[in-house]
Amino acid sequence: MILLLLPDLLILLLAAFILAFDLYKGKDASGSTVTFHASWVGLMVIFFILLNLPYDEQALYLGSYQVTGTSLLFKQVFVLSALFTVLLSGPYFTPGGNYRGVLRYRSEFLFIILLCTFGMFTVVSSTDLLTLFIGMELATIPLYILSGYQKEDRLSVEASTKYIIMGSLSTGLLLFGYSFLYGCAGSLTFEAIGAACAANPDEPLLKLGVLFVLAAIGFKLTLFPFHMWAPDVYDGAPSPVTAFISVSSKAVAIAFLLILVYGPLAAMHSYLQPILLVLAAATMTVGNLGALKQKRLRRFMAYSSIAQAGYIIMAMAGDAKSAYSSIIFYLFVYAAANYAIFFILSIIGRNGEERLSGLRGMGKGNPVLAAVLMLTLFSLGGIPPLAGFMGKFLLFAAAAEQGYYAMVVFAALNSTISLYYYLLLVKEAYIAQPASNRQTLTLDPIQKTSLALLTFAMVFVGILPVFSSSILAIVQ
Repeated sequence: MILLLLPDLLILLLAAFILAFDLYKGKDASGSTVTFHASWVGLMVIFFILLNLPYDEQALYLGSYQVTGTSLLFKQVFVLSALFTVLLSGPYFTPGGNYRGVLRYRSEFLFIILLCTFGMFTVVSSTDLLTLFIGMELATIPLYILSGYQKEDRLSVEASTKYIIMGSLSTGLLLFGYSFLYGCAGSLTFEAIGAACAANPDEPLLKLGVLFVLAAIGFKLTLFPFHMWAPDVYDGAPSPVTAFISVSSKAVAIAFLLILVYGPLAAMHSYLQPILLVLAAATMTVGNLGALKQKRLRRFMAYSSIAQAGYIIMAMAGDAKSAYSSIIFYLFVYAAANYAIFFILSIIGRNGEERLSGLRGMGKGNPVLAAVLMLTLFSLGGIPPLAGFMGKFLLFAAAAEQGYYAMVVFAALNSTISLYYYLLLVKEAYIAQPASNRQTLTLDPIQKTSLALLTFAMVFVGILPVFSSSILAIVQ
C-alpha cells in the first residue's frame, strides 16, 4: 500500500526542494525566508498526513522497509521534533537573534535537519541489520556537522569534535557487535537472527555481540557510562541543534533498541532485563546528581536528559506492548517539555549567556513566560496532573508489571531528587533578585505560538486519557 510510504517520500521531496531552491537562487537566497517557511509548512502537512493514515495496516517495500502502526507513531515524534527545531531556529539566522552570533546557510541547515529525519524514518521501518545501520548513520552523521555549525564559536567547534570522536567509537562498536550477530545467524535479517537467538539463547558469542550493540547504542542514548560527551555537546552546539539532539537523536536511539530487544533478540529478553535495569538505575542517578551543580542551562539540560534516558530504559524490562506504548507516549511528553525549555533558552540567549542567572526577574518582568517555565519543569519532574506525571507513571508501570518493585521505588526516589534541581530554576525565576541592568525579554509571534502549543500539550495530554489510550490501541 503506497499510501503508507507517502510521508517518507514527501520528506525527501521537501529536502530536495530546499536544496534545489538554494542552488537555484544562489547568493540571492542568503537573506530569503522562503526555505524556512517551506520547511515548517511542509512538516506540518506531513504530520497531518501521518495522523490520517490507517494505523491498523502494514506494508513491506523492497523486502527490507516495513511500515506499521508503531513505526508511524515514531515518525510522528520525529516530524514534530523537526518542526519545532525549524521554528526554534528562526531567530538564530537573523542579526541580534542570539548572543553567540548569527548562523549562516539557513537552507543547508534545514536540509540537514530533514535528511536526519528521513534517516530516523528508515530506522523505525527497517527489517534487517543493514537497513537499520544505514538509517542510524544517516540520522547521526549530519548531527556532527550541525553541532559545529557556528564555526566561529570555540564551544561549537569543540562540541562537534567531541561528538565525531565519540560517534565514531560508537559506530565501531556497533559494527563489531553486528559481526557476532551475523556470525551466529548467517544472515542480516531480523527473522534469521531471531531464529538463531531462539535456537540457542545462551550462545556466548551471541551474548557478546548483544553487549557490543548495547554499548554502541548507549553512546547515542547517553546511558551511563557512555554519557560523557553529552554536557559538552549540548553546551557547545547551537540551541536548535541541542534541542534536536535531545529529542530526535534520543528517540531514534530508543527506537533502535526497542526494535532489536523486542524483535530479533526477543528470546534473550530475560538475559537483557537485569542489564537494562542496572543501566537504568546508574543512568538516572548520574544524571540527577550531575544536574545539581550546573549553572549553565544547557549543561543542566544535558544531565536532565541523561536522567530521562534512565527512566525510559527502565520500561524496557516490561513486555513488548507495555514498553512500546509507555515509551512512545513519554517521547511525545518529553518532546513537548524539552522544546518549551529550549524556546525559553533561546529567548534568554538573545541578550546574554544561557545561565541560571538569566532566569532572574522573569516572574515579575515576564509572568506568563515564567509560568510556562514552571509548568515545563514540573512536567519533567512528573508532578500531576501534567503530562509528565502520566508519562512517568506508564514507564514505572511497565517495570512494575514484571515485579520490579524495588526498581520502581528507586526510580521514584530519583525523581524526587530531580524535583529539587527543577525547583532551583523556579526559584531563580520567581525569588532571586535580577541585575539592575537586566534587559526586557521579548517574544516574536512564532515563539509565542510555539510555547502556547507546547504548554497546551503538557497540560492536556496528561489530563485527557484519549492520547495514551490511542497509542495503546495502535501498538501491537
